[in-house]
Formats: sequence, C-alpha cells, structure tokens
Amino acid sequence: SDWSSQLEGYVIDTVYFGGGTPSYFGAARLAAILNALKKYGHLLIDSEVTLEANPDSTSYNELLKLRRAGFNRISLGVQSSDDGLLKSLGRRHDFAGAERAVQEARRAGFENLSVDLIYGLPSQTKEGWADSLTKAAALHPEHISCYGLKIEPGTALYELREAPFIPDGDAQADMYLYAVDTLERLGYYQYEISNFARGGFRSRHNLKYWLGDEYLGFGAAAHSYIGGRRYSCIADITKYCEGIETGGSIVEGLETITDFERAGEYLMLGLRTTHGVCEEEYRRIYRGGFEKIGEKLDYYVKHGFMKKTDGRWSFTPRGFLVSNTIIGDVLEAQTEQRAILSPPWRDTEELDQQLGLFTERSGDAEWFRGM
Repeated sequence: SDWSSQLEGYVIDTVYFGGGTPSYFGAARLAAILNALKKYGHLLIDSEVTLEANPDSTSYNELLKLRRAGFNRISLGVQSSDDGLLKSLGRRHDFAGAERAVQEARRAGFENLSVDLIYGLPSQTKEGWADSLTKAAALHPEHISCYGLKIEPGTALYELREAPFIPDGDAQADMYLYAVDTLERLGYYQYEISNFARGGFRSRHNLKYWLGDEYLGFGAAAHSYIGGRRYSCIADITKYCEGIETGGSIVEGLETITDFERAGEYLMLGLRTTHGVCEEEYRRIYRGGFEKIGEKLDYYVKHGFMKKTDGRWSFTPRGFLVSNTIIGDVLEAQTEQRAILSPPWRDTEELDQQLGLFTERSGDAEWFRGM
C-alpha cells in the first residue's frame, strides 16, 4: 500500500508471479496478493497475469480459484518428456503429470499456457530432445521456452561438468538449432533467444525487460527499474522479512541510469529479440554517434551471424548461439564511439549523476520503507 501514492501516475498492465515456484504458496494467498494489487494500484482489466508453476504443484480446484481471481496465464516447468531425466533432475513430476496439469489448466479456463523445456541435460540425446519438443508441442501450449542447461558452481552437477554424459557445447548448439527449426514448422515463432510463441501470445511481461520498459519487483532479491533508476531488494529472506515487519529499509542497491547506459542496455537487450535494434531508436535514447556500432553490426551481417532488414539488425539462429560474445563486441564499439565523439560536458554530467547517488541514497531508502 505504501507504493500506491508513488504509482499514482502509472497503470499496471502485466503481473508476473515467478522465481521459485509460487504455486506452492496456495491459490488463496496468491489471490490475496493480486487483490491487494487491484486495491492499491491501477490494474487494467485486460492485464496479462502470469503464474509460474510446476506440474506437481497444481490441481484443478486451485487453478480454478486462480483463474477466477484474475490470473490468465500459466507457465509450466515441464522441462522434459523423459521421466528418467526428470527424476535425475530431482523433479517431483513425470510427463504424464505435465499432461494432467495442462488438461486441468484448460478445464479451469486458462487460454494462455506456456511450457518450459531444458536441453543439454545429462545423458540427453538429440533424439531425446526431439521427442521432448514434439510432445511439448502436442500439448498445444501458446508459448514454449527452451533453455540450455547451465551448470553452476556449487551444484551437484558442477563436479561432473566434464563428464562424457553431459552434452558438450557443440551438442547443445545442435539441439538449439533443431529447436528453432522444429518449432517454427510447428507454428511457434522465435521472438527472443529462448522464447517461441504462436501469433499474439508473446509474453507481454518479459518483453518489457527486453524493450527497456519500467517494472517493479517485490520480494527478496527482486529488482525494479522505475523513474530512470534501478533498485534491488536485499537477498537475505530473513532480513527482508524483518525490514518489512519493522518498516526498515529493504533496499540493497540503487543506481541512476545515464542515457549512455540506457543506450547500451537497448543494444544488449534489443539484440536478444528477433526484432533487433536500429540506429534511429538508439539515437532517440542517446545522441552520440552510431558509426562504429553500425560498422560492427554490419561485420556480423557479412559473416552470417546477423541479418539486416528494413534498417534493423537482428541475430540469425547461428548468431544467437554466440550472442554473448557478439553483444560484448558491440558494446565495446559503443564505448569506442563515445571516446571519439562525446563532448566533454556529457562526461561531466554523467559524473555528477553518479556522485549524486551518495546524497540521494538515504532519501530513496526512506521511499521504500514498509514496502
């Protein structure tokens, strides 16, 4: 409720309950949170309201309550059609459970359904991945997300990362390219590195991140971007709860985003999408030059990693495979361009903005009190 006065000039058109498995929280509690948002914020009737769920955490009755409360999109963590792989991942569901969850969501009235899949799993073959894609598409979801397995330090799989049963980079690349081709044939069009949708069913909420729009995050470690600033909440759940209960600050990081940084984010995030980037949009954010950036983008067009259509640069499927490296290269070109063409006053202005953080920090922490 403390946010309501700050958000007076905003309308809310997407809500996303995600990170972890919020469906375990229960329909009644989730509905109560959504109702609070309706009460204190300007939530539009045709908002996209998404809930992340695992197949084992859903039931028809719970889904029906959620649908009646205003939830209208479900994102199911199906991951694979191979029950053996699901078990080795520690998942509580099998593929039959995923099929049941989809049927129950449909019966409860959900007409916008997304399915998450993972490729590059231990012992997963290309044939196994093909089976997962085919069976997931046979569930007729409106949206499919495909993520490559990332083995993080500190996880049980990290010690086994070099093992022969872990698909290597080349095998993962083959699986990715196969997914892009297969899903397009099945009517799911790629609009972002990992995301595919039928016409009209792209994730409106996630597109906000990739298009540089504003968003507000609630919960431990949640991030927000609003009013030209980026905030992050403290990650420690106990300290976060204590802050909420006592009215203390729950803000851990605060950063003012300069025009140059926003333009860099426009390049980095825009290139994640198949819509890509263009010079006119870049210059609308930041008035510096574009020549070196354009040269770099054209270099990758020449080598088949990008394509240029109607003045927009975007990755080819091959380019998406090495997108992190290429985006890093493009951002370096942006920095070189700035060093050549930026007038001295711009650097001073940006420095002043950064220095201003130290005087503004206490006031902004107050702004979040009791959130």
